[in-house]
Amino acid sequence: MTAFSRIARFCFALMTFVGIGLPVVSAQIETSAPYAYLFDVETKTVLFEKNSDELMKPASMSKLMTLAIVFEQLKSGKLTLESEFPVSEHAWRTGGAPSGTAAMFAPLNTDISVSDLVQGIAVQSGNDACIIVAEGIAGTDEAFARMMTQYARNIGLEKSTFGNSSGLPHPDQLMTSRELAMLALHLIEEYPEYYHYFGQKEFPYRKHKFYNRNPLVRSNFPSDGLKTGYTKESGYGIVASAVENGRRLILVLNGLESSKMRRAEATRIFNWGFRAFAKFTVFNSDEVVGEALTWGGEKRYVPLRGDGDVRVLLPKDVSKQRLRGEIVYRGPVITPIQEGDEIGYLRVTGDDGIEATAPLYAAESIGRAGIIQQGFDSALTLAFGWLIHDSESNEN
Repeated sequence: MTAFSRIARFCFALMTFVGIGLPVVSAQIETSAPYAYLFDVETKTVLFEKNSDELMKPASMSKLMTLAIVFEQLKSGKLTLESEFPVSEHAWRTGGAPSGTAAMFAPLNTDISVSDLVQGIAVQSGNDACIIVAEGIAGTDEAFARMMTQYARNIGLEKSTFGNSSGLPHPDQLMTSRELAMLALHLIEEYPEYYHYFGQKEFPYRKHKFYNRNPLVRSNFPSDGLKTGYTKESGYGIVASAVENGRRLILVLNGLESSKMRRAEATRIFNWGFRAFAKFTVFNSDEVVGEALTWGGEKRYVPLRGDGDVRVLLPKDVSKQRLRGEIVYRGPVITPIQEGDEIGYLRVTGDDGIEATAPLYAAESIGRAGIIQQGFDSALTLAFGWLIHDSESNEN
């Protein structure tokens, strides 16, 4: 780690967080899926993970990246939903009717609209639709795969690599469950105008009527996307998002033995995520949580608070334990600082492994001091930097 960091540590009795007599314990769940990741969107809390940073074969779940590039081209105006791409023989043979794989059965030597292709991917998981899109945008499937890998890096996915647009078996087609969840969140937040395609229950195309391959979307479960996947090498997987009482969770599972198990495990883990946790107010909106050291400022420290009440997502299970709070930020924080600037976050941890975070913001503006004060702060940083330098293990 190259930047200075400081963590102010403090301990709370349980009553400080949730009131006298209400204890908290880490909720527990297991899954037979080799890879799993469950994430609460609002609080940015990881509720459950299993081998979440190990590379795996994502199969058709990697089509989310294919659609991310299509949505980016639509948003930038490079494409419209009415734009058309031709169906090449390669797309038809490799991913269409002759392939025996999931296809939208686009006829050879015809032109297909981007609107139909997006639905063919999101609803039917058509491999031919992916290759048609890839060739239409990048010229070849291989060139498009390189675009996919670059897009992954651009949005902070450090491990994912792609060998094709469809998710058909390829040695370079690798993702982690954590990065699949990050990609799903990116699609939800960056392309809200196109996200509805993932929740579309059916897609009529020519003489066909395709039904969404995501079993949660087809059921009464409150899921609005995103994508399933299966190959013999990967097993059965799913990237899904669901909303209940205003809370959105994103779930990734992969490596399951059957589609029935995939649906059952996804439903069970979602239900657990919605019911086993609750939000607790740890500081009111008018309370200062702590301070962060500044550099070159009119004041040595900037007070920190939440954007409104500081709330964290914690398990509902009852068991007395002590919780630790840490203010984590990169510092010293360089001035000038404007009131409302995000400075760091409050991290709450418990003895049995629970962890939750909430962002913290500057409670007041701090102006830049004169050159003498800046020089003094620089000297202090050089002379005593070890006092405020955090070890690499304390910050991701």
